[in-house]
Formats: sequence, structure tokens, C-alpha cells
Amino acid sequence: MPRRPKPTPATVALFVRHGVTATTGKVLPGRAKGLHLADSGRAQADVVAERLASLKKIDAVYASPLERTRETAAAIGTRLGLKVGVEKGLLECDFGEWTGAELKDLNRLPEWGTVQRYPSGFRFPGGESFREMHTRINETVARLRGRHPGQTIVLVSHADPIKAAVADATGTPLDLFQRIVISPCSVSAIAYGDGGPIVLTVNSVSDLTQLRAS
Repeated sequence: MPRRPKPTPATVALFVRHGVTATTGKVLPGRAKGLHLADSGRAQADVVAERLASLKKIDAVYASPLERTRETAAAIGTRLGLKVGVEKGLLECDFGEWTGAELKDLNRLPEWGTVQRYPSGFRFPGGESFREMHTRINETVARLRGRHPGQTIVLVSHADPIKAAVADATGTPLDLFQRIVISPCSVSAIAYGDGGPIVLTVNSVSDLTQLRAS
């Protein structure tokens, strides 16, 4: 009887949303440059770095190119003694003409209801569609998984891409992904193996030492 091929060891991806900035919850910052962590966001980054350090071994840290993610990742990399790699696939959704708009103004637009209830059918004016973002983040995870088989990696990104990755792992339709909450400096952990993804935790802001597949 032919031997079964050995399964590829699972890669555990620890998705971390960046810490808060001066505009968090007020505007749609998107990919605008020059937005740095607030003092409270730097404190959040230090806390999540300590939480991640409680794990036995982390092999790599990656961040989206934007300042707020790189600053969050820098705190993590410093605590873990790892160099941070910049990964464009972890970028925030491109909000196009809506970049920098105040959320209170966007809430008044009829299109905002589509963003919340039918995101799979929406493209930001002059920007990216949710479907494109969904494809991009999951292709990025697949590529990094291939680079780190059997390892644990930290991916510092933004709320919407992380929600899209979680939705994909849980089999949640894109039109329901807005029901997922990803808080600043929270950790969402997904184990990617040959048998499919296993979600270990979502939006965790507490102890990480018990992460394991049941």
C-alpha cells in the first residue's frame, strides 16, 4: 500500500490590528500617509507585544506599509527580537475618494447602507472593491503560509482586511463580514493546515497562552 504523503505542518497566523491614532473612530483614514499612533496607541502596541511574547515561539513579523501598522509592528518586533517585514498585501482597503472623510458624514450617504449590508457589491469611488480586498488579503496569507510552513507569524494589518481573513476562515459570506469586530491591537489567530483553516480566537484582548486546536 502506498504511503500517505506527510501533511504540511499548519502555519499559525496571528493577525494584529494597529493601535489607535488621533482619528480612530472619527474618519476613514484608508491609505493616507502620515498618520501615526497616538500615545494611547503606542501603549496598546506595547501591551500586545507583551501578550505575544507569552507564546513559545514566533518566527516572523510582517506589517502593512502604513505608519500606524509599522509602528505597532515595531513594538512587537523589538519585544520579540525580530525584524519586521513590510508586506503590501496587508494594506488597508483603498477607500479612493472617501479617504479621509469623516464617518459622521459617510453615515448620511445612501451608499453607506450598501457598505454595511451588501459589501460584496460595493466599490469605493476611485478605489478598491471589497471583493478585491478579500482576494488580496487571502492570497497574501496563502503566500506567507507557503513561506513559513509549520511556523507562527504575526501579521499587523487593518480592521477590514483582518475581518475579511476571519470571514474566509470561518466560511462567512463577505456580505456578513461587517458583523465581525476587530478592535485596535486585538489578536485574531488562525491555523492554516492542509485540512483547511482552524480559527483559534477572534478579536482577543486577553490571554493567548491557551491557543490550540481542539
